[in-house]
Amino acid sequence: MSAPNRPKDGKSGGGQGRPPSRGGPSPKPKSSGPAPARRSPARPAGKGSAGAPARRTREDYPTVQAFVAIGANLGDARAAVTAAMDAIGTIERTVVTARSSLYRSAPVDATGPDFINAVVAVRTGLTAEAFLAELHLLEEQAGRERPFPNAPRTLDLDLLMHGNAIKDTPALALPHPRMRDRAFVLKPLAEIAPDKVPRAALARVSSQVIERIRD
Repeated sequence: MSAPNRPKDGKSGGGQGRPPSRGGPSPKPKSSGPAPARRSPARPAGKGSAGAPARRTREDYPTVQAFVAIGANLGDARAAVTAAMDAIGTIERTVVTARSSLYRSAPVDATGPDFINAVVAVRTGLTAEAFLAELHLLEEQAGRERPFPNAPRTLDLDLLMHGNAIKDTPALALPHPRMRDRAFVLKPLAEIAPDKVPRAALARVSSQVIERIRD
């Protein structure tokens, strides 16, 4: 992760006052025209009024676009997915920029009730690994357990893409290796980022049962 640009340290500006005159009031100089306007001392960039570093907002940091798939099929799955959309926006240096509709889909390579699914787009200043760790933390906070592979889940967060990163490690593969085999990923992703989903990919998953939930 690129380190955020920090304001350079510097001393506050400010000129010194004119020394007091001695021996009574000084004679007034003859005026030859309007007095030139006095300029205020320049304030160093990045400093507040008291010399403290200016606070940065999330948008000030270098960011990349990333996409996260959200799913749940235990408990109040719809509420869990909606809450996860909000929670992702609270991750440091991360802003949610688009949210898909909610979708209902039958489990694929999994068990249990139907899933509620969605996809969000974000801008994040975190590395892919750091961002994924934050997503795993949100899963744990939602009560996610992994008693066996593809078990039903209270919340499932998958990092689909992180900028143009291409990774293949035991901890992280980008783009997500199975995203183009899943209608519950491609349908909501195509809703918010149609340029990321080829029509041929949608055609390949057309037989998978998925329903857009309309309020």
